[in-house]
Amino acid sequence: MITIQDIVKDFGGLRAVDHCSFQIAKGSITGLIGPNGAGKSTLFNIVAGFLKPDGGSVLLEGRNITGVAPHKLFHKGIIRTFQVPHEFGRMTVLENLMIVPSGQTGEKVLPALTRWSKVQAQEKELKDKARQVLEFLQLPHLQNELAGNLSGGQKKLLELGRTMMADPSLVLLDEPGAGVNRTLMGKLAADIRRLNSEFGYTFCIIEHDMDLIMELCDPVVVMAEGKVLAQGHMADLRQNEKVREAYLGSRSETQDTACEREDSGS
Repeated sequence: MITIQDIVKDFGGLRAVDHCSFQIAKGSITGLIGPNGAGKSTLFNIVAGFLKPDGGSVLLEGRNITGVAPHKLFHKGIIRTFQVPHEFGRMTVLENLMIVPSGQTGEKVLPALTRWSKVQAQEKELKDKARQVLEFLQLPHLQNELAGNLSGGQKKLLELGRTMMADPSLVLLDEPGAGVNRTLMGKLAADIRRLNSEFGYTFCIIEHDMDLIMELCDPVVVMAEGKVLAQGHMADLRQNEKVREAYLGSRSETQDTACEREDSGS
């Protein structure tokens, strides 16, 4: 679905992304991991149109979308979420969902005044869809709660629900597990898996929780210093010495032994 070709991005004298290339296959849940400062979020911003690269290109099913604005990519089915959810805190959970679809008749003054019956019909359709999304997320009891009052994990679920309202083809999730307790983490992972298997969503996920990556993602791409260091199955990558060094640096023999025990499940 997405081909990232030789992407380069500099910020002054700092090269954040350094000739990065990989693909996101249609129907996959692709993981993107790496230490802090590896260039993962910068790359996400380039794919989603928030930043223009200094070199290279991004292709969507073979069509060049490099530098296309985020709102235009939204209409092409590409949605990027953020580590910190961007909910409308003084609107209800239901309203946060209903506001997502574009081209609503009531968004403009004249149609809202002259085509009121259409506005009402469309609003009913959106409300029904939003309630279905909340049922999917098991959050119907929160539909009238102000979004700003939700817990961190509930806001992550709401963010996932907002992507569902747009019927996307590709969702770029930036650390969905950050700040989420283990119970809601399991719920979030199950929802992502269902959206992938039942609805055909393609995901690319930045995440530091290796258990979540192991559970959800195949393949996994590892970045370090702006470059792709390795890619493949997570079980194989955990045994890759370059990957281990990128995350942990130089370690004592005792630390190595502890990691080996962890990997073996002891």
